[in-house]
Amino acid sequence: MVATSHPSISSTRVLWAGVAFSAFFTALVWALDYRLQGIELLPDTGASWYYWKLPAPTFWTRATSWGFYLAHQLVIWGIVYYAQLYRKHRYTNGLHRANIWALAANAFFILLHLAQTHIWYDGLAQDTSIWSSQGAVIVLLVWVLLMENKRRGQFFGWPAPFSKEVIRFARTYHGYFFAWAIIYTFWFHPMVSTSGHLIGFFYMFLLLLQGSLFYTRIHTNRWWTFTLEVLVLVHGTLVAVMQGNGIWSMFFFGFAGILVITQMYGLGLSLRSRLVILGSFVALALLVYGQLGWARMNEIIRIPLIEYGSVFALAGIFWFGLWVARRVRNMQQA
Repeated sequence: MVATSHPSISSTRVLWAGVAFSAFFTALVWALDYRLQGIELLPDTGASWYYWKLPAPTFWTRATSWGFYLAHQLVIWGIVYYAQLYRKHRYTNGLHRANIWALAANAFFILLHLAQTHIWYDGLAQDTSIWSSQGAVIVLLVWVLLMENKRRGQFFGWPAPFSKEVIRFARTYHGYFFAWAIIYTFWFHPMVSTSGHLIGFFYMFLLLLQGSLFYTRIHTNRWWTFTLEVLVLVHGTLVAVMQGNGIWSMFFFGFAGILVITQMYGLGLSLRSRLVILGSFVALALLVYGQLGWARMNEIIRIPLIEYGSVFALAGIFWFGLWVARRVRNMQQA
């Protein structure tokens, strides 16, 4: 049995339609926010406190946020499993039947989350740490660096010495983890209309769109995937600016550092173009830290150190897990 494909439905056109849907729905979240103005919240107590959650949650606020999240999660996992089990082992320009299911499911749950916010408000943040949502996205970004190691390298075009088995495992099962990280983060927040939330939800919509287009050529289009990675730079920087905490430069130059060290090498740019990008990064860093103070220039390496260190840690976890699996399999066969 093989999943039916629909070559007449271009994945590129669906991508642009999905981007338009994401922009429209972000505007809808903003337009409806006036209905949430009467909700009273507890005072903000610092970085570990998530402000947008009800002071007195009820059975239904928890049941709907967790119940709808689990339904969304299991549906998408089921579609991914079906696609892996029954698809032909090739990428196509058109959509597969599973793509249509995933697009429809994600659109439905996006609408459901908006309705749930306006009726019950709370998200998963009521019962989980704010760091769990941020950590999920960080691991997703690190996983991408690991998966793309062979294609674009890890450091200035040079790949890290990860085994083929580890890379193959990361590529084979990334869809399940990515679906969890994105959907969990999506249901973590109520659909409120602060600038940070609107930017974040627009980004989540794009990631859900990307996750719906598996096994199509647009899913691996290097400019589209590069855009999704770089949007973290835009999102992190803008949120830091809006919060007024003075650390926007750490996010901007940290993620831009990963761009010049790794991400731009996947675009097929000429040496001259890469040197222009690298030179622009260095010049801008000198200009900004000349104003902020040279003592803060260590901000540039903080995010790259965390992400590259995490790449090796993740590869090590996969290698160890695969080694244990081989040992157990060999013992069973002995």
